[in-house]
Amino acid sequence: MEIMQVTGSLVCSQRVPGLEHWNLRVLRSTKGKLSVAVDPVGASAGNWVFTASGSAARFACGNPETHTDLTIGGIIDFWEPDG
Repeated sequence: MEIMQVTGSLVCSQRVPGLEHWNLRVLRSTKGKLSVAVDPVGASAGNWVFTASGSAARFACGNPETHTDLTIGGIIDFWEPDG
């Protein structure tokens, strides 16, 4: 798992069948790397979230048939990035 910040939404109307109609979010890691994640929890821009990656990401979204390798597992209510 990794802690990342939501920077915005990603809209794409053409998707592979295994991606369903999941909300997609653009995330930034603490090192600045951008990624796209499936969002089953309804995160908003600016939220800090924790993510599941790899094969665990498919199970985290509730459907192991979903074609994803990054899923938001939850929205962090409190976290101090500086430790």
